[in-house]
Amino acid sequence: MSRTPRITLRPATAADARKIHALIVAHQEEGRLLPRILAEVEARAERFLVAVKGRAIVGCVELAPLSPHIAEVRSLVVDRTARHHRVGVRLVEALRLCARREGYDTLCAFTHAPGYFSSMGFLVVPHQRIPEKIATDCRACSQFQQCGQYAMMLPLDAHIERHAHHTIPLVLHT
Repeated sequence: MSRTPRITLRPATAADARKIHALIVAHQEEGRLLPRILAEVEARAERFLVAVKGRAIVGCVELAPLSPHIAEVRSLVVDRTARHHRVGVRLVEALRLCARREGYDTLCAFTHAPGYFSSMGFLVVPHQRIPEKIATDCRACSQFQQCGQYAMMLPLDAHIERHAHHTIPLVLHT
């Protein structure tokens, strides 16, 4: 009886940058991701978590610092072959734990799918509540003030974290 390989989560390495970039580019056609260049992904590879099935990277997400207090969920991608197995949710949960450990107070996301993030506790907020994102990325974007994305925030409550398991959940059963 053949067994389907499990999907595991792990921190990305510089060696993963090309595969992460290829995954992002392959899913830009869905219209939900901002373009990323390979050099940028290579320079920031250590900020990504990846979901791996066998030898393939089937998901990724970046913890992008915007200030000493707020970080962004960036480039969350799950390959079509791995969707409906909670891979995206597990990536965001692991990223939340990483963000808290690194001392961030808030995690934010900019998305066309607010329902997805609200199911994980994120709240829709006015874009002006995250001036760090506007200053860092939005002002230079061709879609500035007309992008249609929702700004979302998740306070990282220290009380909840004290009771959480403090390692990245590395194995996902699919």
